[in-house]
Amino acid sequence: VAINKPAGMLSVRGKSGVRSAEEWATERYPEAMIVHRLDQSTSGILVIAKNKTAHEALQKQFISRSVKKSYVALLEGVIASVEGEIRLPLKLDYEHRPRQMVAADGRAAHTIFKVEGVENGRTRVRFYPITGRTHQLRVHAAHTAGLGTPIVGDDIYGTGGERLMLHAETIEFQHPTSGEIVSLCCKAEF
Repeated sequence: VAINKPAGMLSVRGKSGVRSAEEWATERYPEAMIVHRLDQSTSGILVIAKNKTAHEALQKQFISRSVKKSYVALLEGVIASVEGEIRLPLKLDYEHRPRQMVAADGRAAHTIFKVEGVENGRTRVRFYPITGRTHQLRVHAAHTAGLGTPIVGDDIYGTGGERLMLHAETIEFQHPTSGEIVSLCCKAEF
């Protein structure tokens, strides 16, 4: 099952009492398991396995990085490059959880990006994450060694205010039972 997770919904159950995609899924499919996660503030396509066998098959695809994903984001400023790659290793900033930080001893994080346009001093960019680290796209956008401008609405790495303008727009994977290639697209609302 794939859903269009709204911004503000958790992917998995949390302590805050905020509704999660995991709760939604298990109400409909008792054996459902979350395959991957999106930040609470990020909207877009979230894949959910309906049983353990499907979960294992899909997890293998995420681990092997054969799943293709793209995100759309609106950045607070205009960036110089029209396309490129960002490789900045990330780890948890223990003093300021859940903030992540760039660190030489962090886990490898790799993002490909392409600018899709500039609108009113903001850059619309498409991100193709090669790895899937916590806050990877947010840090790669905001950090001076990355794009140097945060995603609009980012309350951790930017100025906050409106909702986080980051949306998981496309995903492609092999169906866990039929073996067919599944390509999904859910356009961003911004």
